[in-house]
Amino acid sequence: MRAPDAALAEAVEAALGRRPTAARPLPGGCIAEVLKLEFDAGEPVVVKRAPAGGLATEAYMLGLLGARSALPVPQVLHDADDLLIMTYVDGDSGLSAPAEADAAAHVAALHAVAGEAFGLERDTLIGPLHQPNPQSERWIDFFRDHRLLYMAERARAAGNLSPQQHRAIERLAGKLDAHLEEPPHPALLHGDLWGGNVLARGDRIAGFVDPAVYYGHPEIELAFSTLFGTFGRPFFERYAELAELRPGFFEARRDLYNLYPLLVHATLFGGGYAAQAERIAGRFA
Repeated sequence: MRAPDAALAEAVEAALGRRPTAARPLPGGCIAEVLKLEFDAGEPVVVKRAPAGGLATEAYMLGLLGARSALPVPQVLHDADDLLIMTYVDGDSGLSAPAEADAAAHVAALHAVAGEAFGLERDTLIGPLHQPNPQSERWIDFFRDHRLLYMAERARAAGNLSPQQHRAIERLAGKLDAHLEEPPHPALLHGDLWGGNVLARGDRIAGFVDPAVYYGHPEIELAFSTLFGTFGRPFFERYAELAELRPGFFEARRDLYNLYPLLVHATLFGGGYAAQAERIAGRFA
């Protein structure tokens, strides 16, 4: 722990009416500095500080999840585009088998929240990247145009997707109807279910953080949760008891949906993510 700098302490005191006395850095600051702040009295809070802005969108997404679902997320105490203050979630990202099963119950309940269209009333963010959400009647069209092709173009513009790799994604985009299915309804999604965004305390989930919200097919969320090993068998066994998981997901559709997070990571980090995406596109195109 260290003392918070004067500017931050003054901003928090102005927002909350109490002055923090200690600060500790937390992981997960993709677009912002993240700190746990403690006070002489009262509960700690989490502060995100981003001089370049962007935090108002995160506050909006947390508020939306809190209003439209029972998903446990931090409560927003103060939001401005450069400063976000939230309740502190006491947990870590190490998930036991019972915690995975508990997560499945939360995620299945979230996916049962139906929307009127795919997308959202406004655009959001995934990490620091713009995430377009024009409301669409058909899921496969939305995924093709506003997830797959959009992020492939972002990765290409960043210099992290070669012309050959970009063409492979474009070829696949024209054939998605042969591989994907329309869901029963647009489902509310957290949007960024990797391990660092799922916090447990013991064998129960303490909270979900850093969303990238929209309405979509639950399978894109489930796929992303496997990409970096967030959830395994205990999660999926429980999820299948509570919600439909149609045949062919693990064999094919999981890889197709993981093209989106792979292209997000290619855009941000380069490396081998584009090559992974090209291999998947080549397999199905």
